[in-house]
Amino acid sequence: MEIINSDIDRYLNSLIPPRDAVLQEMERIGKENGFPIIGPLVGRLLCQLAQLIQARRIFELGSGYGYSAVWFSKGIHPGGKIICTDGADENAHKAAKFFEKARITGLIDYRVGDALSLLDREPGPFDIILNDIDKHEYPEAFKKAVPKLRRGGVLITDNVLWHGSVVSDDKEASTRGVLKFNQLAYQSPEVFTTIIPLRDGVAVSMKL
Repeated sequence: MEIINSDIDRYLNSLIPPRDAVLQEMERIGKENGFPIIGPLVGRLLCQLAQLIQARRIFELGSGYGYSAVWFSKGIHPGGKIICTDGADENAHKAAKFFEKARITGLIDYRVGDALSLLDREPGPFDIILNDIDKHEYPEAFKKAVPKLRRGGVLITDNVLWHGSVVSDDKEASTRGVLKFNQLAYQSPEVFTTIIPLRDGVAVSMKL
């Protein structure tokens, strides 16, 4: 199911100024290999949110080959740090090459392993936590991430409309995970959440 009308999506993308060569290469590889990345529309949102709250410490639950981290690097406060996580060594190696090309290696601490377990071991507080792991783990991610945020910090969660499955009869574990996450994010007294229907839906949850 289309979340955004395809004509509107093309229009929004047409407004975006040209990206640098590194981002364009990462987008091309994602398209050629069918690897899911947040894309430039959401990437700009990440950069903007990092700038708005003057983020210094960012933790990514699920980093792939580093596309979102490159966007965060454009908005993070000078001297900040981005902790990336992924379960695949291959993605870590690819990311390292892109970070070198983007000249942001010094900002990045890339860790391979289970993202939630890695978050458990990392002391907070964080300014931003990006949640983009397997969807059935989203409820657990919410419960683990919120306590790690500073007051005024932001949990950013991708794919919260899950290709429209949230309003379908789909009962797969991934859909159930997204539905439960959305309920938690809106009902929790610890955060103020807004879902932005951009691309596949982005939830922005500010810790109160």
